[in-house]
Amino acid sequence: MSDDAPVVLTPPDKMPRHVAIVMDGNGRWAQRRLLPRTAGHREGAKAVRRIVQACGERGIEVLTLFAFSSENWNRPRREVDVLMNLFVTTLRGEIRRLDQANVRLRFIGDLRAFSATLQEYIAKAQRRTAANTGLTMVIAANYGGRWDIAQAARRVAEAVVAGKLQSEQISPELLHDFMSLSDLPEPDLFIRTAGELRISNFLLWQLAYTELYFTDRLWPDFDVSDLEAACAAFAGRQRRFGLTGEQVARRDHA
Repeated sequence: MSDDAPVVLTPPDKMPRHVAIVMDGNGRWAQRRLLPRTAGHREGAKAVRRIVQACGERGIEVLTLFAFSSENWNRPRREVDVLMNLFVTTLRGEIRRLDQANVRLRFIGDLRAFSATLQEYIAKAQRRTAANTGLTMVIAANYGGRWDIAQAARRVAEAVVAGKLQSEQISPELLHDFMSLSDLPEPDLFIRTAGELRISNFLLWQLAYTELYFTDRLWPDFDVSDLEAACAAFAGRQRRFGLTGEQVARRDHA
């Protein structure tokens, strides 16, 4: 969208409760400007700040951001190092701002792979904001959807071996309780930037009935008008959850 385009607000009752975003395009943003890819990641962090504020202002309950996938370790070493340092500096610089904005910060993923320093900052950030009641901001770091399902299955298996569960008790509903984010509403709206049309191993379990929205905007350029465009597209869709359109219409007008 043009920077001069008016921002049309989605009605509050049509807004998604939970928005999940794959923030793609940092490297391409930098390359188009003849800058190192790492400059794109730093600019992408500014976009995060904009969207967190916009989500809070619009009453969105949960924002989940795919910050670092379990596959991202395969990127060039220098880029990974910059991303790790950016995690630390961003947490250190933003935690006070997030706390003052009543944002509750959560992390999901296998955090054991990170340095002791980063793990310490993550723990401090979560403790400091745990009692906040505004937007819940979830950072998926060293996360993969297949990892999430596997860790849930492992924990269920351990419960069966320990005699706490019977195998016949295992159901989708039970497995859900062992997944990341099981205490939060499932994503209503998935956004991926930079023109890629993939989920890329993000929240595979949780996205079962999520509305998907793809945009060509590179993440560092993603702004409030882009968020509104995504929310407006979501508001215009009929969510059926296995029902027919006629059944949904009758339900909505009951």
